[in-house]
Amino acid sequence: MTATRTESSVLVVGAQVLGGEPQDVLVLDGTITDVAPAGTLTAPDGVRVVEAHGLVLLPGLVDLHTHLREPGREDAETVLTGTRAAALGGFTAVHAMANTTPVADTAGVVEQVWRLGRDAGWVDVHPVGAVSVGLAGEQLAELGAMASSAAQVRVFSDDGKCVHDPVLMRRALEYVKAFDGVVAQHAQEPRLTEGAQMHEGVVSAEIGLRGWPAVAEEAIIARDILLAEHVGSRLHVCHLSTAGSVELVRRAKARGLRVTAEVTPHHLILTDENARGYDPLFKVNPPLRTEADVEAVRAGLEDGTIDIVATDHAPHAREDKDCEWDAAAFGMTGLETALSVVQATMVDTGRMTWADVARVMSTNPARIGRIDEGELPQGRPVAPGEPGNLVLLDPSARTVVDPRQQGTTSDNSPFRGTELPGRVVATFLRGRATVLDGAAVAPAGSPAPREDVR
Repeated sequence: MTATRTESSVLVVGAQVLGGEPQDVLVLDGTITDVAPAGTLTAPDGVRVVEAHGLVLLPGLVDLHTHLREPGREDAETVLTGTRAAALGGFTAVHAMANTTPVADTAGVVEQVWRLGRDAGWVDVHPVGAVSVGLAGEQLAELGAMASSAAQVRVFSDDGKCVHDPVLMRRALEYVKAFDGVVAQHAQEPRLTEGAQMHEGVVSAEIGLRGWPAVAEEAIIARDILLAEHVGSRLHVCHLSTAGSVELVRRAKARGLRVTAEVTPHHLILTDENARGYDPLFKVNPPLRTEADVEAVRAGLEDGTIDIVATDHAPHAREDKDCEWDAAAFGMTGLETALSVVQATMVDTGRMTWADVARVMSTNPARIGRIDEGELPQGRPVAPGEPGNLVLLDPSARTVVDPRQQGTTSDNSPFRGTELPGRVVATFLRGRATVLDGAAVAPAGSPAPREDVR
């Protein structure tokens, strides 16, 4: 879908770039052409002017961990609705996880997801390829074919399941070296988590739910760090959630290993205490941990041990969450609340600046996913010559989360009824507005959204 000059050009006036001094940013034909002190730039004829005084301007956000559910579970989400939600959250690129039906374990399936993303036009969609055929953990998937497909896959994960076989994990790490790929591991030792429902600890014992011990995560991370060191390959740890996991990654980085890690917004703010009401909205994998773990992951994000924030946006059909805890699916939505949670936990507490937020939610995820270069780069600085992928945030706004008003099809947000700081005012994908005044702006000529199933 090709945008006209008018559609892909904008003058943003008076925005606080990375939270700094107010500046004007001019984007022409999808590329930033000028950045200057506020009030010094003028818009060429026909170019949209967006007044941004008091707003923070960041590079478009990049999510390394999104579940779009299509193909196979369009009742929970589609590429169209999920990427619309991403744009509303300030994202201009997402990586779509492979646990679809059929699984994204072939070039054909990843290309299908990639083309659906292009057709939707809300954000750039980069499919994540499965490590094993059918996520079964027995045979390597078509890693090379997916890497050389039109989707140019560089991230591989069986997320939702752990690559628990050390031989298969070693082979995957060896294989992806050929094209500078990365294996993103869902760290969960299956034998230690059989039937697990929540974090194993005081709360699980008191309310009678089977526990998911921290060591089940940490044991896999420790093993995979050793394998990555042995092979000399890149390892990415998905949704790290325990204090012990933070320390393992910290030690690996100190030894110069090619290990990166992510934390989700919900693991930055929620704890296992939220499970006391047996509300399945708080059922997630890995589970919500203790207050001490929350403090450890915040510290790890602050000091750079944890490289990125990734949403693990996991939409579900209503019947999969509107049931008793034991029968409910694991997962939470998160694309539209991620930036607000990071502001609440890291910026408003003084632990991070807006420049740090740009690093962990744009620059680093684009670099890890190898989409910071190429034909349509993401995660680039707000500077002349760079693509006009931008998000404008009102940090002074406060909003009560109402999942029914969000862009995602599903409503399984753990923040329902919670007041969070910050509001995404506008998002621009290569200069084209996908969100203005907090509302989604459908791309010209895009297909009509399918009816939401809530």
